[in-house]
Amino acid sequence: MAGKPAAAQAGGGGRPTLRESIHIDAPPETVYEYFTRPDLLIRWMGESALIEARPGGSFAVDITGQKVRGEYLELDPPHRLVISWGYAGSDEVPPGSSTVEVRFIASGGGTLVELEHRDLPEARRAEHVVGWQHYLARLALEDPGPDPGMPSV
Repeated sequence: MAGKPAAAQAGGGGRPTLRESIHIDAPPETVYEYFTRPDLLIRWMGESALIEARPGGSFAVDITGQKVRGEYLELDPPHRLVISWGYAGSDEVPPGSSTVEVRFIASGGGTLVELEHRDLPEARRAEHVVGWQHYLARLALEDPGPDPGMPSV
């Protein structure tokens, strides 16, 4: 079950931080791979992914027509990772302009996934709240099937 978003707090750029969490019935080592292996990433988010899970490695995921582009900034398997995030061709959220940090915490025989998306423009925050709730809920499913796309904001 997806967690409720926490209240917005100022991030590094003075913009609100989006926070979401969810419990997954699998160990951190398994869940971590769903953020670092392209074949597993696209099971819950996106149609295609070209990623290199190493510091400075590329993070390119096409999500329902949106071309997310960034890079892996930090990896601490299976506890934490940090990815720069943005959209190819976007002036509002260009590649690398925001940061996604994900923590994987062993909890209750599974994993608590805590996600923070920092430095999003306020005008784009609501759609990212809906998006992360949608995609984290898909991550929790054993077989999510093809992505129907995000609900409307």
